[in-house]
Formats: sequence, C-alpha cells, structure tokens
Amino acid sequence: MNRKELIDKYKQTVQPMGIFQIRNTVNGKLFLGSAKDLRGIINSNGFQLRNGLHRNQELQKDFNEIGEAGFVFEVVDSLRPGEGVNHDYTAELKTLEALWLEKLQPYGERGYNTRPR
Repeated sequence: MNRKELIDKYKQTVQPMGIFQIRNTVNGKLFLGSAKDLRGIINSNGFQLRNGLHRNQELQKDFNEIGEAGFVFEVVDSLRPGEGVNHDYTAELKTLEALWLEKLQPYGERGYNTRPR
C-alpha cells in the first residue's frame, strides 16, 4: 500500500473511544474525560502536562509538584462503535461520561473535574 492508501484506510477505521482518567497515585485524585480517540487524547493530555500547558490548573500544579511518575493514564470504559465510521458518537460519549462522573464524583478533594451545574 502506498501512503495515500494507508491514510485513507486509517480515516475509515473507527478509533477506540470512551472514558479515560488521569489518576494521581499520591493523593488519589482523578481527572475524568471522554474522547472519540482515546489514544490521541491520552497522548495529548500527557504532552500538555509535561509541557505545563494543561487547561486544568489544579491538575497541572499537582503534576508539576509530584512529577509524571505520580500519575497514571487509564481507560475507564470503552464505547463500542455500532453505526460505523461516519456516525457521530458525541451524544453517546457524553452520556457515558455523565454516568462515570456520577459514579466516581471526581470533584473537590476527590478530583480535578468541575462539578456540573
């Protein structure tokens, strides 16, 4: 396969999607999120944290103080694609994320997320 064919094949492949967490192994606090591309979002969050660019200031502060070794990036739940590559899974992901936010309550002393209003 040539480069263009490989790119086209990649675009037609549904990436692993679902819920991820960044867990502080020192104090147990969690940052929970959802993504249509779990590998991509985990890589992006790791890059942002290592470079002091993460949008969550409290998480960034703890990461800077503790260091990368004190954090674990984990997939919490996966969403299985049923509709194919062209289906928009945004609503399903938001519902799944809301369920996990309710279950884990990663707010205040327990986490880095902002409580929904």
